[in-house]
Order: sequence, then C-alpha cells, then structure tokens
Amino acid sequence: MKIEGVTLRELRMRLNAPFETSFGITQDRRILLIEMLADGVTGWGEITTLESPSYNSETTDTAWHIISDFLAPLVVGQNVSTAAELPPLLEPIRGHYMAKAGVENALWDVEAQQRSMPLWKLLGGTREEITCGVSLGIRENPQSLVKKVEEELSCGYQRIKLKIKPGKDLNFLTAVRNVFPNIVLSVDANSAYRLKDADHLRKFDEFDLLMIEQPLEWDDIYSHALLQPKIRTAICLDECISNDRHVIGAIESGACKIVNIKLGRVGGHTSARKVQDVCRERKVPVWCGGMLESGVGRAHNIAMSTLPGFTLPGDVSASQRYWSQDIIEPPVDVGPMGTITAPNGFGLGYNVNRELIDRLTVRTRSWRDAAYASS
Repeated sequence: MKIEGVTLRELRMRLNAPFETSFGITQDRRILLIEMLADGVTGWGEITTLESPSYNSETTDTAWHIISDFLAPLVVGQNVSTAAELPPLLEPIRGHYMAKAGVENALWDVEAQQRSMPLWKLLGGTREEITCGVSLGIRENPQSLVKKVEEELSCGYQRIKLKIKPGKDLNFLTAVRNVFPNIVLSVDANSAYRLKDADHLRKFDEFDLLMIEQPLEWDDIYSHALLQPKIRTAICLDECISNDRHVIGAIESGACKIVNIKLGRVGGHTSARKVQDVCRERKVPVWCGGMLESGVGRAHNIAMSTLPGFTLPGDVSASQRYWSQDIIEPPVDVGPMGTITAPNGFGLGYNVNRELIDRLTVRTRSWRDAAYASS
C-alpha cells in the first residue's frame, strides 16, 4: 500500500450531557480525525486524546503537533504491505500512543477495504456481536445516580460502571446496590486514591463488584501489586497499560486480575492485539474502554471488541448516549439484550458523513506526495 496522503482535522462536538470523572467534567469535545489515502482508498482513524493532560500526558494540541511535525511527514510516501508494518516506522517517536493510533488505525481501515473485508474480520475477530456495558459519570447525588442506572438497565446494558472519587463513592454505591442487588456492577476511580487508602478501598469488597478500575496512580503498577492482596475485589488496570510489556509486568507482579484495553492508549490495533494475546495466554479477561469517541473511534472499538480475548462487556455504547447526531451512518445502536452487531460492510462498516464532518471542522491540514508538501 502506497500512502499517498494524510488529512488531519479538528472537530468540535458537544456531548448530550456533561460527563464527570475524578479528574474533571467534560461536555465540549475537540476531536481529531485522520483521513488517509492509500492506493486510492480512503481510511479513517480517530485520535482519542482529551483536551487536557488529565487522563494521560497527551492532549488534543500535543497530538496535532506530533502528527503535523513528525508522524504525517514520516508516513506519507511510504510503501507497506499491511497496516501492521506501520508501527515499526513510528518507533523513532517515543510515546504519543494516541497520536500514533489514529494514524495506524486509518491504514487498517484502508487495508480492510482493499481486501474486501470487514475490519473486525481482518483483525482476527471471532464474534459477530459484542456485549455492551455503560459508563456513568459522577452524579450530583445518589438518588440521581440510581435513576440513571435504572434508565440504562432498561436499554439492555449488561454491565454498569460508576465513576467514583473520594467523597462520592461508598454512599453512591450503597444507594445503587440497595435498589439493584444483582446487577453486574463495577467502579472506575481514574487514579483518585493512594495506597494509604487501602483500608477505605477494602470497604468496596462489600458490594460484590466485578472490578475496581485504576484505583491508584496512573503510572504505578507496583503500588497496585501491593494493593491487590489487601482487597478481594479484582483490580482492573487502565491508565497503567500502554503496551504488551506493561501488561506482562502487571499480571506477573499480581497488580491486576482484569485489563481494560483502549485503542488509543496502547497505540493502535497492532499493539491492542498483542496485549489481548498476552492476557489470553495468562487467562486474564480484557474488555474495551471508551474515551468519549465519535462514531469513527466507536467503530474501531467495535472491531477490536470482536477479538477472542474480549470476554467482558465493554464501554462501547450507543451513539445516541453521547451525540445528538454522530458522524457515521448508521449510528451505533445497542440491541435490547445489550449487544452490538459487528457490521458486514468493508473496512469500518459504517459510512462517514462528510457533510457533517465538514460542518463541524474548525481546522485542517493535509500532506500529499513523496515531497511531503503541506497546506
């Protein structure tokens, strides 16, 4: 595949409702899209950074810089046989996994179209439908949260995840468990606690949780290895895992019993497949986490979630939960049993709404030809 061109866009999209985590509240999203042209075929990828360096060290603006000044000039003009050959070309740039993922994933879309295959089948997916959970932001009070949980359960979601932080954790959990004693329930701390909080975190064992996600520092596998023996609830690592080397260290040190794989965080489909392979070999379940993506990122998440290691419901929920109008057609829908059917169309399997993308775009930059001319 000859990479003939790359176009980088920034879109402004507003969530249907504010989404609160332990590190802040998000409603207006600055979303970066990659449009890649290779052998006359166009593929799409999404850079899943947040606007601030609160989830990890990447941001919308750092990704724009890295793609503009390093990644796009590096890949335009390159010849590769498969999308999996692209990551080694990006190795000279350290870190910046989300920026790299957006570029690589667009080429996976191209390859799947060229091979006349759905992306999920090209990746090695084995499931024709995936099971879905839902992630609920921190609410103003326990009663409001209980009402929201009831709404999402009525939509069929198979797992409820609650965002938590100190002061908004045990009382909220108690309210939910009192009303819904048997649902599959998990919590996500986004690094809001410290190892000194182990006695407090042990109280979560009372709620029969599927897992507690990333309770401690975002880059500290060692402290999680110290915490896991102190609590019965399974620890799931998210922010700590950026590649297969990290996940090997986490599992072998006893830092977690479950792993959340986010395409952007691990650098794209090639790395995600390696991470899920490591976990399958060690019988550690994985699931797909979300980053408030548009439909392009959501379509890539669906494809990844069909891989055999993804045995727990992920955060891949319906488009309408987040957007009044998504940028793909048809929008992602969740069936009454809490599942999404893997699309049969070639590539992502969804049509990109270019007219809407153009309307939402606030800046763009393109690279063409072997001379890397930019405009």
